[in-house]
Amino acid sequence: MIGRMASPAPVSETDESRFLISDLCDLLESYLDTEQVREIYRAYLFGAEAHEGQHRVSGEPYIYHPIAVARILAEMHMDPESIIAGMLHDVIEDTGTPKEVVTSEFSEEVAELVDGVSKLTQIKFESQAEAQAENFRKMMLAMVRDIRVIMVKLADRLHNMRTLGVMRGDKRRRIARETLDIYAPIANRLGMNQIRLELEDLGFAALYPMRYRVLNEAVKRARGNRKEILNKIESAIQQRMQQELIRCRLLSRQKHLYSLYKKIRDRVGSFNEVFDVYAFRIIVDNVDTCYRVLGMMHSLYKPVPGKFKDYIAIPKANGYQSLHTVLFGPYGVPIEVQIRTDDMERVAESGIAAHWLYKSSDKGSGNNAQARAREWLRKLLEMQSHAGNSLEFLENVKIDLFPDEVYVFTPAGDILELPRGATAVDFAYAVHTDVGNTCIASKVDRRLAPLRTPLLNGQTVEVITATGAHPNPAWLNFVTTAKARSNIRHYLKNLQNDEAIELGRRMLDKALHNLQSSLAEIGAEQFAGLMEECGFEDRDTLYADIGLGNRMAMLVARRLVPQEEGSEEKPAETGNSKPLAIRGTEGMVVHFARCCRPIPGDAIVGFISTGRGLVIHTEGCNNLSDFRSRPDKWIDVEWQPDIEGEFSAEIRVDVTNQKGVLATIAAEISEAGSNIENVSIEERDGLDTSMNFTVTVRDRQHLARVMRCIRKLPSVMRIIRSKN
Repeated sequence: MIGRMASPAPVSETDESRFLISDLCDLLESYLDTEQVREIYRAYLFGAEAHEGQHRVSGEPYIYHPIAVARILAEMHMDPESIIAGMLHDVIEDTGTPKEVVTSEFSEEVAELVDGVSKLTQIKFESQAEAQAENFRKMMLAMVRDIRVIMVKLADRLHNMRTLGVMRGDKRRRIARETLDIYAPIANRLGMNQIRLELEDLGFAALYPMRYRVLNEAVKRARGNRKEILNKIESAIQQRMQQELIRCRLLSRQKHLYSLYKKIRDRVGSFNEVFDVYAFRIIVDNVDTCYRVLGMMHSLYKPVPGKFKDYIAIPKANGYQSLHTVLFGPYGVPIEVQIRTDDMERVAESGIAAHWLYKSSDKGSGNNAQARAREWLRKLLEMQSHAGNSLEFLENVKIDLFPDEVYVFTPAGDILELPRGATAVDFAYAVHTDVGNTCIASKVDRRLAPLRTPLLNGQTVEVITATGAHPNPAWLNFVTTAKARSNIRHYLKNLQNDEAIELGRRMLDKALHNLQSSLAEIGAEQFAGLMEECGFEDRDTLYADIGLGNRMAMLVARRLVPQEEGSEEKPAETGNSKPLAIRGTEGMVVHFARCCRPIPGDAIVGFISTGRGLVIHTEGCNNLSDFRSRPDKWIDVEWQPDIEGEFSAEIRVDVTNQKGVLATIAAEISEAGSNIENVSIEERDGLDTSMNFTVTVRDRQHLARVMRCIRKLPSVMRIIRSKN
């Protein structure tokens, strides 16, 4: 049997207008019982009354839209509750009907589905992006509770896209962009291929109408020249199947416009190179036959090396299963062949909807797609709990929606699926959050490899962990999975909060010391009054606010130790006012200014920066003049006597331009126990060169030793420490 797989034809506004509630009931009666159809009709009457007097932008009565959404759900053979929710999906949001009324009229289940799709209209947001992100977050959390929420939302979005032409240009483009960025990828992630393809082509036409028209005309012209070779390939495949007595369905696939556009845009090739690929799908009875047919195809036409993919043994994240291969066809044209069973075809086209659409004959494939979808939703819930706000959550979900899979093995032989470009850190977080948080090194195929190494298909990855290790902020520069990114950010936020609490406590204690008091002398009643006045839940919240520079320690201290009326403030006696000791290990709330790069041994001052904490400068820093007008922001600081750790310093070295001079200086720096963080070179007149090094040192004495080692080299003319 040979057939053509045509693109889903967009339904026009005129066609939709003719599809009335009677047509919907006829469709529903094909798979639901009479009582269930009556309940859906009652939902139609309820919705029609609620939307009475409302019209769409096209001018038609609003109720046509819910009927069309219910129709899309009915075509997927969704359950009655989903179709009722589709019929009522806008009543809470657009008509003011309370959720409680929907519950009493129908059921709690229906009301939850409708509420999950409804936007947060009662909350005012600072921006359109924030409103979009928060509404998306609400929908996704409802989707975690009941996966049918996203089915209703996708049906709603599909009908909106079919009727998008009546909207004004800017709104049309915004909705199309949102569809291509979020809803089409979600449909793909859930394996709903038919809906995904239609959303993509409709979004493409709305967002880039001129590009769509040009590409569509080019495809129509090119198809006329392909019939002869297409028929020749079909006949050869069909004849081979008959020789081997294999029953199958042979379908020739047409590439969709948006898919063609993306390949051309991403410079995969020109239009002719991309379009001149002949694609076929062979559908057979069982898995064993799939592999037999694969062998026949490879004997009929030579396979292209490296282009075979077995998604039956290792399914995609959305449950998709198939064998893919590329062959050298007649005249050297490439032929793409997909081989799968009927059950795999159902899941490939309908995804999680196959659970409802083919419930009577389903043999587990639809349930498998649903299980994978629920696993994805579980990961979304974990990401949501770690996201700081809705915009960050939306960013993480977008990252997760565009995977190009890589399959790697654990040391035990288990397979993990990761997006292309994933690193060992992504792998570690995919195994478990605690493994990711404590990883320090990795082995790829039993050899040590940097944590940032991109992983390839088939590699075996082992993660080395250490107790007490923690995520490195630099990991955010190369991780690709949303789970890794959200967990690293979550850890760093908690780390900054802990460091801010400790710094704030020390700053407040120092301020109290200047008022001849201390934290130990402040009673619980004094703190309780301050907590109530400032709206803080506990002392840690107050300390964190001080440590981050949002509240001045001296003002808080004066509130805790009020001066008697008429008396002058009595600061601590000279010599008793002790500067705040800087340990160098305060982390993310104490920053060392890049303009002067202070190191232990330098005379230093501290400047409180709102939201960042304490910024340390050297006393001679040129930039301090910009802050002289803010004496309330300054704080006396000093280095702790037994300070440990490494600090960055900059040195400038003028040398004669000789071969190997950079290597010689680098060797001397290493010999002096220092490390080079960065180096830049400025050629002055062809004879002399200036080299600027950023090196790590322990203190001023260590820096002096490094500079002495460099100065003794014959090629060095001058060396100074760079500041500002």
